[in-house]
Amino acid sequence: MSAATAVGRGATAAPIDRRAIVPFSFAHACADLTQGAVPALLPTLIAERGLSLASATALVTAATIASSVVQPLFGIWSDRLDFPLLAPLGVVVAGLGLGAVGFCDSYAALAIALAVSGLGVALFHPEAARMAGRAGRGTARGMSYFSVGGNIGFAVGPLAVLLTVGIFGLRASPLLALPALVAGGVLLRELRGERAAAAAARHRHHDHARPGRARWWPFARLTGAAVGRTVAFFGLQAFIPTYLIHHFGTSDTVGGIALTTMLAAGALGTLVGSRCADRWGRRLVLVWATVPLTILLALLPALGLPASFVALAAIGFLVDAPFATTVVIGQAYLPGRTGLASGITFGLSIGLGGLIAAGLGLLADATSVTTALLTLPAFTLVALALALTLPREGEARDEGRLAPVAVESAG
Repeated sequence: MSAATAVGRGATAAPIDRRAIVPFSFAHACADLTQGAVPALLPTLIAERGLSLASATALVTAATIASSVVQPLFGIWSDRLDFPLLAPLGVVVAGLGLGAVGFCDSYAALAIALAVSGLGVALFHPEAARMAGRAGRGTARGMSYFSVGGNIGFAVGPLAVLLTVGIFGLRASPLLALPALVAGGVLLRELRGERAAAAAARHRHHDHARPGRARWWPFARLTGAAVGRTVAFFGLQAFIPTYLIHHFGTSDTVGGIALTTMLAAGALGTLVGSRCADRWGRRLVLVWATVPLTILLALLPALGLPASFVALAAIGFLVDAPFATTVVIGQAYLPGRTGLASGITFGLSIGLGGLIAAGLGLLADATSVTTALLTLPAFTLVALALALTLPREGEARDEGRLAPVAVESAG
């Protein structure tokens, strides 16, 4: 099998560098912990700062926009500078912004602190994803290790708030910055090592020697598919607790367990989906994860409570199964612009999906939560239609790994 053929099928011509990925995965967990912590802070902020529900929710929206929508701009910066220190700088800024919340006595100061934290997250992701993609040799499996770090961080964020602010009050918020500061130190140590320096020099040559032609139109369709799946994901996060309470008479605890189940299944889906993509093809995973996802979303309002839990676990698995694959395909579509590709697939697509899902909240208020849930399959159908239009593996090097790495590693 030729190197080009191996690339097209997603086979691994060179082993991924797990040792190099682990620090970035850990830092990803610490960066996304700062995002997962923000919603969990709202009850305390409302109680201790006298915020209304609307003003508190606006803080989350501001942090989300700062951390996601502006990521492509930082991605462009990352590509032009090729400056690895952006990753540790970003995670440290994210932690410091969150840690300052407890000392912000005015609403404006709170908004600035959370916006700064969000900007740190936005600064971290493109460069960290670019370097994780290098260490993973452009494979979906390698990117999945990095992506799962983010899943873990989101899940740990509320727990971190409970163990710090929940026990000691808002003045304990600097404790929330400690993981991010540790992660920044870990990345600095990694980047200063001789092995990392040699790898960076080698990969800079791969990134810029023969970057190839950017394929913007397939990349735009890929981004549209990612937005469609993200709408479904954030819509479920917003509506499921309320739906379970109103439809089945459950408690808030049951709704929280349902969301935790979905998120945990999503982390597993990221790992399994990436392995399937490298083995059987990336476009195949994008398509065949979205088909059953759409069916389950359509059936969910008709299911009983036990079946709903099973369906939510399957939905979480399926919605995240193509995530790492989407990032890797995006990087391959924009060779030489992997920071920009990461900023859009990691940041902008998620931010847009979250904003659309927030808009569905207006529909839920005007009609019912069940009606809002019934709209979600329409968004995954759009994602499926867009995924079907992507070039098949083998038609070009689009779905493959970064070609120079694969060819030279195959020697």
